Amino acid sequence: MLKKTTLAFLLALGLLSCQQQPQQTTTTAQETSEGKYYYPGKGDNWEKKNPEELGIDATLLQQAVEWAKTQETNQIQKDFSTQKEIFGEPLGPLPESRANTNGIILKNGYIVAEWGDTKAVDPTYSVAKSFLSTLLGLTIDRGMIQSINDPVAKYVKDGGYNSEQNSKVTWEHHARQTSEWEGEMWGKKHDFIGKDAFGRGERKPRELQEPGTFYEYNDTRINRFALSMLRLWEKPLPEVLEDEIMDPIDASDTWKWVPYRNSVVEINGKQMPSVSGGTRWGGGLWINTRDEARFGYLFLRNGRWKDKQLLSEDWVKKATTSRGPVGPDYGYLWWLNTEGKAWPDAPTTSYAALGAGQNTVWVDPEHDIVIVWRWHNGNPNELIKRVLGAVK
Repeated sequence: MLKKTTLAFLLALGLLSCQQQPQQTTTTAQETSEGKYYYPGKGDNWEKKNPEELGIDATLLQQAVEWAKTQETNQIQKDFSTQKEIFGEPLGPLPESRANTNGIILKNGYIVAEWGDTKAVDPTYSVAKSFLSTLLGLTIDRGMIQSINDPVAKYVKDGGYNSEQNSKVTWEHHARQTSEWEGEMWGKKHDFIGKDAFGRGERKPRELQEPGTFYEYNDTRINRFALSMLRLWEKPLPEVLEDEIMDPIDASDTWKWVPYRNSVVEINGKQMPSVSGGTRWGGGLWINTRDEARFGYLFLRNGRWKDKQLLSEDWVKKATTSRGPVGPDYGYLWWLNTEGKAWPDAPTTSYAALGAGQNTVWVDPEHDIVIVWRWHNGNPNELIKRVLGAVK
């Protein structure tokens, strides 16, 4: 059977669409060195518990959910008709429509609240960046990169890091969005100048800074980062994610990481798609809310799933810890709350993967909670405040 990444590649070219496969179900409570934790089984075999059993006021929690249901996004239209106006000329496909606002709340791994269509497979925009960060962690865990502070040019010899400016770019610079990489990826330049190419995201000209000294949220540079990791793995990144993370956490087979129509390179004589860090220009990671909840729960459990450490605890800690004064409160492609500014009513140890249209995967180690909330128009703090207010 073809892998999902191959199907996504064909979808991006308008040739084929993914097909779903049946799933088996099991439920596991796994004894680990950290104690006994519940892990959901495959498919729908995810145990729901009365919030009261886990120390949450059920009435207050339901009030929080009812409020969340009223917060439909007005940024991304249901038919994606404003995509070009907002982000510029698309390079990849978009669905015909998306789901309404929906979400899921986990406490100790159990579902305590769920609303809307949490099985809808929709683009998650820049939440994909936190998945790319996870793949970087795997690359380092495997010893394929000796140090995150190494220049990318030490490993990637495709010409993209030959200039004096780009030769200084390290893996950490890419992961912190401080690379200041200069160039063009898939027809989009690093400077975001031009309304046709970048829509409302068009920027004014400025001088490039020294890599590592200036933060800029920049999808062109993230797409360069993704291509560089593809060069190292010599295997499409969706296949790496599938084999190393998504299959082990019993995710569904409905997700797909859709490349741009022109983001194809030859590696070892084979044509391989390079994926993006978002859906700014179409394509991107298309995934359902339940699978994102599994991903968030993997991080809540410090990279461990059942009896296997899928991602090193060291990487999870580093990726979700403030990495210095340059830029916002940001780890390695994860948004942080270290200074209590992102979500004032949340613990400073909480963190999130965030994407346009207000796609949110929020992880709270202090309260053992994961919240996935999609297609909402509010500040995540407003829901977080209500949910934590329900914790007894």
